[in-house]
Amino acid sequence: MSSAIQPSGGRRCGVLLHPTALPHTPGCGTLGAKAHRWVELLAAHRVGAWQLLPLAPTDGTGSPYSSPSGFALNPWLLDGELLASEGFIAADGPTRLPAAETERLDLERAPRRAEALAEQLLEHWPTQAAERQAEFEHWRRAQAHWLIDHGRFMVLRRLHGQAPWWTWPASLARRRPWALARFDRQQRQALLQEALVQWQLDRQWQQLHRHAQRHGVEIIGDLPFYVAHDSADVWSHRRLFSVRSDGQLREQSGVPPDYFSATGQLWGTPVYRWLWHRLSRFQWWMRRLERQLELVDGLRLDHFRALEAYWSVPGTDSTAEGGQWKPSPGQALLERLRRRQGGRVPLIAEDLGVITPAVEALRDRFALPGMKILQFAFDGNPDNPYLPANYQGSNWVVYTGTHDNATCLGWWQQLTDNQRHQVQTVLGEEVQAPGWQLLQLALASAADLAVVPLQDLLLLDDGARFNTPGTTAGNWQWRLEGPMEALEGPLQGLEGFAASTGRSGAGKG
Repeated sequence: MSSAIQPSGGRRCGVLLHPTALPHTPGCGTLGAKAHRWVELLAAHRVGAWQLLPLAPTDGTGSPYSSPSGFALNPWLLDGELLASEGFIAADGPTRLPAAETERLDLERAPRRAEALAEQLLEHWPTQAAERQAEFEHWRRAQAHWLIDHGRFMVLRRLHGQAPWWTWPASLARRRPWALARFDRQQRQALLQEALVQWQLDRQWQQLHRHAQRHGVEIIGDLPFYVAHDSADVWSHRRLFSVRSDGQLREQSGVPPDYFSATGQLWGTPVYRWLWHRLSRFQWWMRRLERQLELVDGLRLDHFRALEAYWSVPGTDSTAEGGQWKPSPGQALLERLRRRQGGRVPLIAEDLGVITPAVEALRDRFALPGMKILQFAFDGNPDNPYLPANYQGSNWVVYTGTHDNATCLGWWQQLTDNQRHQVQTVLGEEVQAPGWQLLQLALASAADLAVVPLQDLLLLDDGARFNTPGTTAGNWQWRLEGPMEALEGPLQGLEGFAASTGRSGAGKG
């Protein structure tokens, strides 16, 4: 694993938990005290990495992988208590917000609470000291390349009842300069509110990130390969994406038919017009990646294989069957990133599924860690690449499962007797706690980093599953129950298992 992903050296372990799942937080997780406490717990038990999902605003189903922005942070995570303690809102401001603490993330209450908090932030802004206002203006100018159009996009969405941008009045959908200038004048306060929210999210996240760095905990982020059709990015940079003059898709993303789906998968996001990216020396990509790398220590790039070649489907098709493979300039893009990062490429390649030698060569050319999922290892094939005995080298991140998988207990409950026998043969023992036993297998593997979803440490069934691909209801909503102190035992167990397999986290108690 590259030094950029593993600054501390050595074989380490990590935990996958998205901030929205932190317990006893109003609405949708937090970047405040509970998140800081979570970092301290990881450090106290020498867990060296915290992996999370994209921090971006979500779509209407709660998915952070289909965001209206490739640069912004999720307003639902803004912590009112922190704002009040710093005097950005009134001391009693958090108590005046809509009640929203629920067992599961409430996709209706969370945005209402975030909007109410944003309004308080705007209301108190004129009272802030000149130094704070200057700090904000400096940040606003530095982020202008994405912040201006993000603010416009979010305000326009609200004014048009969340309708997609290509259905807006033509002058705004096509970004006529006179229409945007008039809009900026008319919506000055609303645009200021959007910018203030993003500034405060950035401040709170950077405080949390510095807290993690002080405690020796690396934060690993996540980035979707494509951006949503209905996003500020496509609206403001239309020529970079395969959309028509009326905003409709010209070509869309997906994957071809395979054993699991006779018609393939159709994702409905525009593919990239790579010629324009090349001509700009990948400016938009560099800004996108570097924005993320300001926030985290390493970054998992979803659907990495599309950097070598992507499946392009006609925009009007309803299945992925009519697509074709087209080449991507991934080598040139990653070379550009490496030069700008001082020789580093701090990415993890999500290289799951059927991967070609050309994709593997691109990954290995830049020494990027690949991924291994233990739930995929037990098909009876002794050459299965997900079996730890078959790992070539150590440049891997091994997971018991990911946010897209069943929990290990849910997975075990769904296996046939024959599949269970295969698992027990590999483990060399009877399965009683599948999450912990797969974790032991991961920790004992050659992979430099072993990551376990917190649900597996807690022995939770599929009621705690975070996402089921191909479905839109009931995902992204799981939240922890009980006090943070209840995590001491599972994390202590992880620490013991890690030590017994020669892994030592970088955490500091």
